[in-house]
Amino acid sequence: MELILTEKHTDGYSVNWKIKETLHVEQTKYQHLAIVETYEFGRALVLDGIIQTTVKDEYMYHEMIALPALMTHPNPQKVMVIGGGDGGTIREVLKHPSVQQVDLVEIDEKVILACQKYLPEISCALTDSRVRIFVEDGIEYVQRHKDKYDVILIDSSDPIGPATNLFHESFYKNVYEALKTDGIMVCQSESPLFNRELLGNVHKSVKNLFPITRTYLATVPTYISGFWSFTMGSKRYDPLNAEIPLDVVNRLKTKYYNADIHKGAFVLPEYVAELFR
Repeated sequence: MELILTEKHTDGYSVNWKIKETLHVEQTKYQHLAIVETYEFGRALVLDGIIQTTVKDEYMYHEMIALPALMTHPNPQKVMVIGGGDGGTIREVLKHPSVQQVDLVEIDEKVILACQKYLPEISCALTDSRVRIFVEDGIEYVQRHKDKYDVILIDSSDPIGPATNLFHESFYKNVYEALKTDGIMVCQSESPLFNRELLGNVHKSVKNLFPITRTYLATVPTYISGFWSFTMGSKRYDPLNAEIPLDVVNRLKTKYYNADIHKGAFVLPEYVAELFR
């Protein structure tokens, strides 16, 4: 019997995935979780019926949520990742030579465990000695930490279920306060085509707090429309002026990110730029 996973994004737009095999299914305390084997993109993490990451294209997202901020900051030593229980963002953070500690704050331990079992190429860095894992609400965690992190990455799922409050200005304010005086934050800010109002609101909220706010784009084929946005708030360093040392980039051994992508990602199409005027 042929298995089809249908992602319904709007009343008029849905995506069908042909599934070769369902490897794991459970209802956690927070969401419905599944690990499936797709025909086109290999194994995938599915939360509440929406594909979050696949082994074929995950590096596009994980490199781009992590590396622009790490390469903008001159000496990122202490990093926090909120969400991101699959471990892909942690893996990319640990590629940077100056990083000494990464704190993963993931509300749903079941995501971590499932990804460690079924997606080892994505979760492989979670056992690194520099990683500390906190199974708790990221909103509550940042409220207890002030002036502590060089970089904070908000690797949330879509703004439904447990991730809803990770898109509010009050949360970004606590993130701002958890950063050091020259800290940088990045959040994934959804599709610039299908989530225009949300992207505009996120940019505005971050701009209300940070002196430097930049939205940048990347291609992630498995996400709605295949085009994805990230919003960066920086207390001191402008990613447009960052000097990208090629020796460090070469050490990262990336598949998507490079020095030219760093610059080009911040060049916005008019339909995106107009949201921020």
